[in-house]
Amino acid sequence: MKRLSGSYSENVEYIRRTLRVDENFDIISRRIAVGSNELSLFYIDGFVKDSIMLRLMQYFIGLQGTGEGQGAAQAFAEQHVPYVEVDVERDVDKMLTFVLSGAVLVLGDGFGDEAIVIDAREYPARSTEEPEGDRVMQGARDGFVETLIFNTALIRRRIRDPALTMLYKNIGGSSRTDVVICYMEGKADPKYVKKISELIDSLEPESLTLGEQSLSECLIRRRWYNPFPKIRTLERPDAVAAHLVEGSVIVLCDTSPLAMVLPTSIFDFMQETDDYYLPPVTGTYLRVLRYAVFALCLLLTPTWYLVIRHPTVVPEWLSFILPNEQYSVPIIAQLFLVEFAIDGLKLASMNTPNMLSNSLSVVGGLILGDFAVSVGWLSEHVILYPYLTQSV
Repeated sequence: MKRLSGSYSENVEYIRRTLRVDENFDIISRRIAVGSNELSLFYIDGFVKDSIMLRLMQYFIGLQGTGEGQGAAQAFAEQHVPYVEVDVERDVDKMLTFVLSGAVLVLGDGFGDEAIVIDAREYPARSTEEPEGDRVMQGARDGFVETLIFNTALIRRRIRDPALTMLYKNIGGSSRTDVVICYMEGKADPKYVKKISELIDSLEPESLTLGEQSLSECLIRRRWYNPFPKIRTLERPDAVAAHLVEGSVIVLCDTSPLAMVLPTSIFDFMQETDDYYLPPVTGTYLRVLRYAVFALCLLLTPTWYLVIRHPTVVPEWLSFILPNEQYSVPIIAQLFLVEFAIDGLKLASMNTPNMLSNSLSVVGGLILGDFAVSVGWLSEHVILYPYLTQSV
């Protein structure tokens, strides 16, 4: 642990040089005379609450001094820093991390090798509107945002139980990203919580610039040939709260609106938030329907191709599923061509403004499908089955 020296001027110069105050216009160094003593404040413009800092500076100027000797910083923080989140720090690396995270670092000429950290940060954040990709027919309309403290507050609002535990971590090399392990004491498996905590502590990534995605890739090593997700992510605090009381472990990452649910199985991906709000009969029916649709998407097209390769096994009443014409393009090539076309339309729809995306996907698919059938490239069956499975 690196510590400051006992010289106030050396400490101020070291912090200024390390933070490169002269080269960065947004890192502010402010000196304030407090009676016969002096305070130096370091903070990042845009991260601190201006009104709070103004009142603190006015209060500091009216004091008679900062005090000196052993424990002067702790005494000053307890008696003369009227703010809710204040701490005395001795580790220089933690001081720098706090400043770069948005807190205010206060050095005093009587504090010795200690400094005061005032957590008066206020991150730019959007409103907690309902996630676009996880809307519900009934229920709450709020969602996670990119600010970690807002996300933990949304969970605390729903679970008012002392057993709810928020375990803080800071990893990520140059990004120094805040990570929180959230679980219910007594319901989550303590061995699994310990395993996740030790695994996160052991990670040494260069940065977590992509937030939750970077962290998940570090937690679970993916095989390049496996395209399926390993961790379920949620954007709704009500769904996360439900998972917590069921004994799951939630990992939150700053700068990401997604919460990771651990452990994850294939059945977790088949759940939706509406399942919690609908009556048991309706919710069970929709979940069974979802499993049936999943099986249909997985098996319909390959089963149809297998059947047309062996038409003798098809009974007479199912003969309508067999193509009646011969095509110059093989059926298997047609199926791959349709899959590429569908993916291309999806990609075009995602990169098109919202007002045009729906018309592009629907109208574009209809026009291209009708044109391909008219010129004899594709069969009507090849158009129907892949589009059916993709739409459901």
